[in-house]
Amino acid sequence: MYTKEPNIGRYGVFGGQYVPETLMPALQDLEKAFLEAQQNSEFQNEFQRHLKTYAGRETPLTKAQNVSGRTPGTVVYLKREDLLHTGAHKINNTIGQALLARFMGRKRIIAETGAGQHGVATATVAALFGMECRVFMGTEDMKRQSLNVARMRMLGAEVVPVESGTCTLKEAMNEAMRYWASCVRDTHYVVGTAAGPHPYPMIVRQFQQVIGEETRRQVYENEGRLPDLLIACVGGGSNAIGLFHSFLGDESVRMVGVEAGGLGLDTVLHAASLNGGGLGVLHGCMSYVLQDGDGQIRNAHSISAGLDYPGVGPEHGYLFESGRVRYATIQDREAVEAACRLAREEGIIPALESAHALAWLYRNKERLEPGSIVVLCLSGRGDKDMTTFMRELKLEDPEVKK
Repeated sequence: MYTKEPNIGRYGVFGGQYVPETLMPALQDLEKAFLEAQQNSEFQNEFQRHLKTYAGRETPLTKAQNVSGRTPGTVVYLKREDLLHTGAHKINNTIGQALLARFMGRKRIIAETGAGQHGVATATVAALFGMECRVFMGTEDMKRQSLNVARMRMLGAEVVPVESGTCTLKEAMNEAMRYWASCVRDTHYVVGTAAGPHPYPMIVRQFQQVIGEETRRQVYENEGRLPDLLIACVGGGSNAIGLFHSFLGDESVRMVGVEAGGLGLDTVLHAASLNGGGLGVLHGCMSYVLQDGDGQIRNAHSISAGLDYPGVGPEHGYLFESGRVRYATIQDREAVEAACRLAREEGIIPALESAHALAWLYRNKERLEPGSIVVLCLSGRGDKDMTTFMRELKLEDPEVKK
């Protein structure tokens, strides 16, 4: 039996605050400010106004004509977070956290980023609200997401290269947390996913649950009833928990979170913390993580920089263990093929992260019950991944090679 938020800061055994003593006062202040802001009508009105007039909400439900037509009576909708300003769902959270930082009197914000979308969204709101911004990013991710690095710098943010470990998202978050510990009095850390120490999973989910709230209303308007199935990709899990949360109490609504299977669960080259990991602590919270036999955090792998993380948000750990949400995996190759297929059948190029969810849908479309209503969260657009798509799909102009 699933119970919503059984204990604030904890989801069963998951969650908590596994951080140095120096960060505890900052986390306590953040929780207090967040709870106050939730009751502050001026804060809430400004948040909603910026979502509408700046980010571009509400986002539409697009009927995927060709996917829908393959199963009699089935309707597949794409929740179009890719149409938001900056190109992904990340802007929902960064607007909320930037306003929260201002509510707390902070004038500087920092962030970590993998695919660069959260970094771009953080740099964007920093420019909007006149804040200093520093973004930590692994050098490997900087290479494969060079367009987003350029966008962050154009927006006025300092991009700090992180060269330790695998030079990807885990190390960027490590470095951001270390830096935050040295400047908590005047700096707010804008965590980008529904992970990290409490209250961050709660904060990020709250700012992202607009996805599910809109979806619920839109499906009712279009179909007169609730959807049968929700699908979203899961790295740390912010877009997924944003979509799922409003439906958790509806037993008729099935949900599938799709992790990055990389080169397969029979290898170590994947990022499927739920399906291929175990209980552990990473970045201040207890959840499912990738770890070796000695309990050391293992490197993750995904063709998608945004899913290349060896952990998952604690609420997803609870939903996985309770059985309320099913979590599946998709390999790199399948995700690339799904992105290409959506582009050619529907005229929409998805982010590689979202393509994992699409690939699961394509793989399982024949198993859908006739008459099903399906909603898939298209969490971001594929502009940032074009270099990868060109390499994997061999899209280069043959004339250029001559």
